Amino acid sequence: MPNLSMTVNGKAVQGEVEARTLLVQFLRENLDLTGTHVGCDTSQCGACVVHVNGAAMKSCTMLAMQAEGAEVTTIEGLADGDTLHPMQEAFRNNHGLQCGFCTPGMVMSAIDLVNRNPNPSEEEIRDGLEGNICRCTGYHNIVKSVAEAARVMGS
Repeated sequence: MPNLSMTVNGKAVQGEVEARTLLVQFLRENLDLTGTHVGCDTSQCGACVVHVNGAAMKSCTMLAMQAEGAEVTTIEGLADGDTLHPMQEAFRNNHGLQCGFCTPGMVMSAIDLVNRNPNPSEEEIRDGLEGNICRCTGYHNIVKSVAEAARVMGS
């Protein structure tokens, strides 16, 4: 089996994986980072979104070996100790979650969106989150959360 090394949440990690191992499997099963969720296995729901070299990626459709040498950030890597990332804080402030299953992927996608577009309109937020499905909310509070975080992240 091939050896794999990458940086995950600021820490160098290594592992031996089968060539067919998905990045989401490596994160969850090898590193016990279970905040990255598996919702559909078909790249439809967005629950598995992580950042790879700063860009949002659906980890259920990416082989772990494709992240060889990469910098990977998961939901567990966002907070600074007890201080939440502004996007996490905004989701909490605006009740941008209900059951919480989609939340990690939604937060990771939203951060990528705001990093690329620091002042998104409501339409741009809705378009930017299109690949993330929430089965509990009407997305209204999610959009409010992203807009608030964009204001905080921009200041």
